[in-house]
Amino acid sequence: MAANRIRPATGTVPKSKSASAGWRSLIVRILLKTILYFVIGSVIWVTVLKFVPVWVTPLMIARKMEAISEGRSSKIYSDWTPMSEMSKEAPLSVVASEDQLFPEHWGFDFKSMGNAFKHNLRGKKIRGASTISQQVAKNVFLWQGRSYIRKGLEAYFTVLIEIIWGKERILEVYLNVAETGNMTFGYGAAAQRFFYKPVSSLTRNEAARIAAVLPSPLRFSAKNPSSYVQRRTAQIARQMRMLGRDYILNL
Repeated sequence: MAANRIRPATGTVPKSKSASAGWRSLIVRILLKTILYFVIGSVIWVTVLKFVPVWVTPLMIARKMEAISEGRSSKIYSDWTPMSEMSKEAPLSVVASEDQLFPEHWGFDFKSMGNAFKHNLRGKKIRGASTISQQVAKNVFLWQGRSYIRKGLEAYFTVLIEIIWGKERILEVYLNVAETGNMTFGYGAAAQRFFYKPVSSLTRNEAARIAAVLPSPLRFSAKNPSSYVQRRTAQIARQMRMLGRDYILNL
């Protein structure tokens, strides 16, 4: 009787494992392509907006939809104005009030972020530490709200606009898209609605008063300032005098 021979293992993989590996590989390829397309698309988008006025932002659309749903007037007040045609007090006021390190940092003020984090850990009123660059990235490219995904995208777009736009363009966009009152966006529209004059004629105190309401433009009013807004306006005006117009001359 012939001896039984032991056949060597063929090394074949079970079909279930092979199919699973195939699906994983497909998912990875799809994710990589999605990320690649997103990066390319976002770079093109940011590059276009370096030269084209930002007429509409996600926040403007959100405010319009809120007004429609509540039966209020949904007219958006916005008047895009190049920074070269604005009063020199306008850009100085937002830097003095919102982000005095704006000419120096690369989109992030890590010291302020660390201080805000420590403050928020103590369970007090939530304090933000967003730079002007971060606020522009959020307002122009993203939705409102708090989530790690949105904060991650905010950081990504902040880096992009710092690299592609530069400081002067970032500040110009901020001055035109920041919410300055009810259904009102930008210093141009605020100057016309609240002070009945073109943005080129804003005085230091008027520009400072608009900046004073920026943290909560739906709660505070530049047209009918509360005692808090008046105190805040005086503080910002003092900071503007201390910094001087030359502070943002060579952005």
